[in-house]
Amino acid sequence: MKISVPGNHLMPGLLGERDAHLRAIEAAFPGVSIHARGNEISIKGESTGQVAALIEEMVVLLERGHLIDGASLGRSIDMIRADERPSEVLSSEVLRSKGRSIRPKSAGQKRYIDAIAKNVITFGVGPAGTGKSWLAVAMAVKALHAKEVSRIILTRPAVEAGERLGFLPGDLMAKVDPYLRPLYDALHDMVEVDGVERLLERGTVEVAPLAFMRGRTLNNAFIILDEAQNTTPEQMKMFLTRIGFGSRVVVTGDLTQIDVQGGRSGLLKLEKILGDIEGIEFIHFGSRDVVRHKIVQDIVDAYERDDANRGH
Repeated sequence: MKISVPGNHLMPGLLGERDAHLRAIEAAFPGVSIHARGNEISIKGESTGQVAALIEEMVVLLERGHLIDGASLGRSIDMIRADERPSEVLSSEVLRSKGRSIRPKSAGQKRYIDAIAKNVITFGVGPAGTGKSWLAVAMAVKALHAKEVSRIILTRPAVEAGERLGFLPGDLMAKVDPYLRPLYDALHDMVEVDGVERLLERGTVEVAPLAFMRGRTLNNAFIILDEAQNTTPEQMKMFLTRIGFGSRVVVTGDLTQIDVQGGRSGLLKLEKILGDIEGIEFIHFGSRDVVRHKIVQDIVDAYERDDANRGH
């Protein structure tokens, strides 16, 4: 099979340094050999259809101005194997921030941002490193910039290795800080440092433990509940019934990281209770959506195999 690449200028990005991309594709699809001459790529052996689809998708990405590195090539290979289109996933821009573009890096992440855009409440459930919280904050900043909401509220339950808020030194913000640091870090990724401080001072961004949501009605806000596996069922119900008009909610959690006393997580069995309600969607992430070092993906896979072997 032969593929003609439209323009020699795309070839360096397609082949990689010293044809490194071609060798990586051959390693991923054993039995395939790939050769380049001029602007023509020839593919022989097994899985030629998938490899051809992959190269065509890479060409589309390069034409759209993407740089293909080892990480994005690896994700593209995973997507092609799952019959997904890398050009559709990796070209979706969530936000342009600090001179760079924030985009989904997996098909699961693309489903997640699409779900957030169209639903009142979106649940992102899956392992660490899948971008659940980070992308939720990006979507919140995008909604604030577009004036779809007037404020952002970041919250999570204060359950951390047996500690309680009362045992931490300092005022409320100092006490909240250790619990909400991951959301702060994501916010600082999206907004300049002085911009974050201004948003906090004006109350445009509010950071508070989940207990502070009781008795309030949250209108016209983008609300992110992080680490939701550590809510109790009562806390989860309290939180979900705070939602007011014009608000959007993202709830993130990892059911393998339940630290709440007695294991009574408000996230367990929630899909069975709420799954049929219009305007609510559950997105499940797997190891393929992990966008940290590949070893994290391998660790998640190993734990999932262990759980399966023990009948969990």
